[in-house]
Amino acid sequence: MRFTYRNFPNLIKVRHIVNEQRRWVLPFFTIWTGQQLSIVGTMAAQFALVWWLTATTGSATVLATAALVALIPQIVLGPFVGALVDRWNRRVVMIAADFFVAMVSLWLVYLFWKDSLAIWHVYVAMLARSVGSTFHWPAMAASTTLMVPERHYTRIGGLNETIEGLLGIVAPPLGALLMAMLPLHQVMMVDVVTAAFAVTPLLFVPIPQPAAKDMKQMKAESFFTSTKEGLRYVMRWPGFKALLGVALVVKIALTPAFSLFPLLIKDQFKGGPIMLSQFEAILGGGLLLGGLLLSTWGGFRRKIHTVLVGIIGVGVTCAVLGITPASALWMGMVAVFVLGFKLSLANAPVSAILQSSVPPEMQGRVFGLLGSLFALTTPIGLAIAGPVSDMLGVRFWFVTAGVACILAGVASLFIPALMQIEEQQTGASGSTKA
Repeated sequence: MRFTYRNFPNLIKVRHIVNEQRRWVLPFFTIWTGQQLSIVGTMAAQFALVWWLTATTGSATVLATAALVALIPQIVLGPFVGALVDRWNRRVVMIAADFFVAMVSLWLVYLFWKDSLAIWHVYVAMLARSVGSTFHWPAMAASTTLMVPERHYTRIGGLNETIEGLLGIVAPPLGALLMAMLPLHQVMMVDVVTAAFAVTPLLFVPIPQPAAKDMKQMKAESFFTSTKEGLRYVMRWPGFKALLGVALVVKIALTPAFSLFPLLIKDQFKGGPIMLSQFEAILGGGLLLGGLLLSTWGGFRRKIHTVLVGIIGVGVTCAVLGITPASALWMGMVAVFVLGFKLSLANAPVSAILQSSVPPEMQGRVFGLLGSLFALTTPIGLAIAGPVSDMLGVRFWFVTAGVACILAGVASLFIPALMQIEEQQTGASGSTKA
């Protein structure tokens, strides 16, 4: 092949791609892939635990208590964990969190093997596993910011949504298959083994940390001062407060709807477990497609527009699902698919907005606070939705949740601070300027 000056732009482009892959693609996806493989084992173990509680007790109260126990660390510890994540080495935090969850699973392996598992053991295990994930999530989110170029944040968020949708399709039958093939202690051992896929890359792949001067300044402060500084930072950022308000309305409306999904299938569509699994697989398919779209397209130039299109779309499809008659089952299936698709558009860009706007040394606290508030929406939403659904029917709540999402999305268009959130630069001091 003869090289001329016309070849140079292509050669430079190829070289740039190779350098970019070496710089962030290979390190990031080495860690990311290990984390996703670990999640497969975790979901299989979670499926086994929930089924064991169901088969052993047959009690809805026991299942509800287990779910609440798993939420407590996220609600109570979130803001404080975020301050610790910002002060500590984030790679070490993720290693410790993954290892801790694996040790909890190993404890359950022993109890299942000895046939001495009690209900309170499961409560303790779920509480402990939740503590581990409460540390892990903000550490991983904050690390992503420092490993991935900003222009790819939404694509990575879309990829995460894709995997969530795929796991929503695959994980339940995989858990059931493992339980059919293996005794319970070996099912739990799968979680221990897959945890090695998460920990091993972290031992060898470095993760960038915030600037040394920022870390030094933060460590000079007391732990409680750092925690308060994170809260102050959020409260002085009008765009984030508006986004948080909209997100909380949507979460309080939607979380109970998903919890009440089995009742909708039973009462409205006159279906059973098979139909429920079909609808859950269709929802996962929607999440999968939406995530794939975002991972390739990247969303609108202004990420907040993608979020609001998703929220309004979720509201419309949720309301349609609530009014779909039993005779139009196909309509309900289409609505569930579109619901999953729109959820991907609503969820993924939120993390991208925060990752591109919040300074790296503050992200642990912001993501920790976000996780705490989002976890709090579950008991609040269920406390409202339960009595309302008992009095007026599950369909009424789905329509109400849909209307609430539509109103929240449309109202957001008239909140200047929210629409300008990506142009706001928030300094560590807490001052905000456009």
